[in-house]
Amino acid sequence: MPVQRLNHAVLYVRDVEASVHFYHKALGFTTVTMMPGQAAFLRAAGSHNDHDLGLFQIGSGAQPSAAGRSEVGLYHLAWEVDTLGALSQIAETLGRMGALVGSTDHSTTKALYARDPDGLEFEVCWLVPADLLSEEVLAGRAELRPLDLDAEIARYGKERRGGIGVSSAS
Repeated sequence: MPVQRLNHAVLYVRDVEASVHFYHKALGFTTVTMMPGQAAFLRAAGSHNDHDLGLFQIGSGAQPSAAGRSEVGLYHLAWEVDTLGALSQIAETLGRMGALVGSTDHSTTKALYARDPDGLEFEVCWLVPADLLSEEVLAGRAELRPLDLDAEIARYGKERRGGIGVSSAS
């Protein structure tokens, strides 16, 4: 019985209140349960999950994650949005917050990369619907390119709903 999708993620953070504020403002999460100074459980807009993100406070003395630099560990989580308009709005918000660290056109996805208050990286992406994948992608010749979000909105439209899960033609 194969796994279908990620139900929720749990992160260790220095300050749970600061992280809750960040995820509310940056991605529109709402609080389901809050235990001040200890933990919080957040839900993404439109989600039917009990929670999508758990945050556990471990205190201000916690060292930064060395994952990917000197230790193995998780690189990032990717959150999907329904439209390029939503991706554009999140890009503006993350930029204003000083959290946006990059963006990439993966051909099958249009992605933003950001860091939360603890420096934990996450991705926010829009998936190209399978019926709109280019011949380049279908032939396995897709390349990573810089993301030009305005050009992608002109190409696909601001309100076109993205694919679901992995956008592939198969």
